[in-house]
Amino acid sequence: MPDPLLRPLHAEELEQASALCLRSKAHWGYDAAFIEACRAELTLTCNDLSTSEVVVLEDGTAIIGLAQLRIDGAQSELEKLFVEPRLIGTGLGKALFAWARDAAERKGAARMVVTADPDAVPFYRSIGFEPVGEEPSGSVSGRMLPVLGMDLRQSGPGG
Repeated sequence: MPDPLLRPLHAEELEQASALCLRSKAHWGYDAAFIEACRAELTLTCNDLSTSEVVVLEDGTAIIGLAQLRIDGAQSELEKLFVEPRLIGTGLGKALFAWARDAAERKGAARMVVTADPDAVPFYRSIGFEPVGEEPSGSVSGRMLPVLGMDLRQSGPGG
């Protein structure tokens, strides 16, 4: 595989990128009904392109990873970070996180948070996030999700 290209997501790729989010989520063994319940929350829209930064990694033929970052003053939120399932564990997630951290720091954010899938917590912990709480899932009633945070002014494993 050639080195992946990191670039902004284009509006005409929203459907392809959203499908990647769903495939990547399904990697954790969720059934079809659960994935369908997550569809709206994991679907990227034109509004996302105008209110947040969304980048993709492409391998020359397809999108193989994506990250969405929203910045509000000193606070940033990593809203999405997904990798093609067959490539999970190859370093693409860390590359996407490095982009997000750099983008947040460039725009003056001092902190980053992420609401994570429980199965992704070890990944986020490995790059320097720490648990800070939990919040209700936007997709599945009664399900609570871990929230992790990172002070961007301290250099850690991800920086």
